Formats: sequence, structure tokens, C-alpha cells
Amino acid sequence: MAKRLGLTLFVSRLSSFTSKEKLRQMFSPFADVTEARLVIDPNTQRPKGFGFVTYKSEVEAQKAIKVMDGRMVDGRLLFVEVAHPEDTSSR
Repeated sequence: MAKRLGLTLFVSRLSSFTSKEKLRQMFSPFADVTEARLVIDPNTQRPKGFGFVTYKSEVEAQKAIKVMDGRMVDGRLLFVEVAHPEDTSSR
């Protein structure tokens, strides 16, 4: 498999109280997070419960998926998977 320049993960079922900083902190033990962002509801200005985390390499991202997918955080069962290009461009 060819090595990519970076890899973005889609993280769903986050608590609505999760901040961008907390998202980064949750995923930083696996490697340096190059970007962490939450999708915000324009009406309430609160997170919608999902976001994206980007790593420099696929190896780092795969480590994060292995540990974080299915993990309980703030009473919520997280789902973590590789983001598809259409997921990241429109949000």
C-alpha cells in the first residue's frame, strides 16, 4: 500500500460538550495530531457530535483507529474510521 502524506479520521458519537482541544488531546497519545476539528451546528453554535482528526501518516492513524474505535468517552461509544474525501470537503 502506498504511503499517503496524511490521513484524516472521521470521529462520530462525540459528546456535545467535547471541545476541539479535548478532541486533539484524546487522539494525541498516538502521534502528533496535525488538525482536529469539530462540526458546529450553525443554529446552536454547539458541536454536532462528530469531527475530524488528521495525522501525518497512515501508520499513526491506524494506531488511533485500533485503540479509539469502540471506546467509551464521556459515556458515549465512539466510532472512528478513515474519512472519505467527500466527508472532509463539505464540512
